[in-house]
Amino acid sequence: MQSRIARWFIFSLLIVSLSVLLPAAAQEESEEYTVGVQMVAEGLSAPVFLTSANDGSGRLFIVDQAGTIRILSADGQLMPDPFLDLTGQIVPLRTDYDERGVLGLAFHPDYANNGRVFVYYTAPLRADAPAGWDHTNVVAEVMVSPDNPNMADAASLVPVLQSDQPQFNHDSGHITFGPDGFLYIPIGDGGGANDVDEGHTPDLGNGQDLSNLHGSILRIDVNGDPGTYAIPADNPFVGDDNAADEIFAFGFRNPYHISFDSGGNGDLFAADAGQDLYEEVDIVTAGGNYGWHIKEGTHCFDPNNPKQPPSECATTGANGEPLIDPIIEYSHEDVGIVVVGGYVYRGSALPDLEGYYIFGDFTSSQDGPPDGTLLWGEAPSSGTMWDWGELSVAGMDNNRIGAYVLGFGQDDAGELYVLTSMSSAPMGDTGTVWKLGPAEGGTAEGSTDSTAGSTESGGSSTSSGGSTSGSTSGGASEPAATEQASGG
Repeated sequence: MQSRIARWFIFSLLIVSLSVLLPAAAQEESEEYTVGVQMVAEGLSAPVFLTSANDGSGRLFIVDQAGTIRILSADGQLMPDPFLDLTGQIVPLRTDYDERGVLGLAFHPDYANNGRVFVYYTAPLRADAPAGWDHTNVVAEVMVSPDNPNMADAASLVPVLQSDQPQFNHDSGHITFGPDGFLYIPIGDGGGANDVDEGHTPDLGNGQDLSNLHGSILRIDVNGDPGTYAIPADNPFVGDDNAADEIFAFGFRNPYHISFDSGGNGDLFAADAGQDLYEEVDIVTAGGNYGWHIKEGTHCFDPNNPKQPPSECATTGANGEPLIDPIIEYSHEDVGIVVVGGYVYRGSALPDLEGYYIFGDFTSSQDGPPDGTLLWGEAPSSGTMWDWGELSVAGMDNNRIGAYVLGFGQDDAGELYVLTSMSSAPMGDTGTVWKLGPAEGGTAEGSTDSTAGSTESGGSSTSSGGSTSGSTSGGASEPAATEQASGG
């Protein structure tokens, strides 16, 4: 009897010791944060991106997927005339849901002196494209008008790079200049589902095929003459006869948004929209293979049975390179149906979120009303997987933004914006731009909640529930119609 009691006492001590020693993530603890939002623009159709020209003017440029680029003036006025109207250049858009349109905008690092602007849009299929394909993705250059700084010279528009797309979805398109002065271009796997449809490399998939541009992030030098580009000499596949020289990294499904951290190590972040079960965020390095369609997130993937991850799969690509896992992963059961990439926060309004990756999810379900989520990610003190949780929005129902989350933007001061719409199609006038800031009465403050996913009615400056721990499992079906801002 005494021996039995002694064993139980030792076992109890062991359990208590483990509960103390286990890291917070293993105990499903997750910090929680609340932010406020301020509407800064409305009446748009589908705002998917916002950026600055970095020219000292204080203007912000909003990409409306429906075909225009609008200007938010330094005094907060949405200017009536577009900076650039591309409605005549893009493929006709669907009225129920579409991933095509005007998708990206990047100002040359020396824009203040050279006036060069780059855009990404989906044009009607060019004449020499494969028959039956859907459209042509275009990266083009345009000059600012010499007579009006608030208007581009549409006559100067010239294509720089074109890539034919077999299906309408997975166009990605949030182009950006890196700190190296080169242009980075995300391109999805060609669309459809599972990377197996027409125009996808049999057995291998476009994501794993280095011979075409799909499923990759490209890196090109556009510092030469307008309408031309060169290949940076240190691109990872230069000299490989079996790979496209433009490719910087590959193994992506639909890297809808990419961004460089404006501080820290200057890392390149990519949010890669998943298929049916998992969403992911990656830190992208030169030559990296991010796994699609061998894996979806950290899980093995079977394109013939996409809702049932195999227990085993390859750990390397076709050339023996390792598959790189994401830094953040969540399932559709945990948050929503498609990840929407954002930025590492480097502003001053939310000091507790300094260095956190702020991103979101399109909506929680394909069946309910628009219910997008704001999320945060925090780098670990050790290991590779980041902690993450829900970023509550003060004053909103369910502490969420109450609309479809279409994109994010960043201004010169490092402050962030979230772009939303009440419509899943690039139609109507419910598109809105919100600026993130402190919740009423104070800054976003962190607290620790030992129960993942719990909610509590909170004060305006501290977080109020809805946080989800970064440890995830399970999955739910994604709608075939909700793909790019929704994944697909």
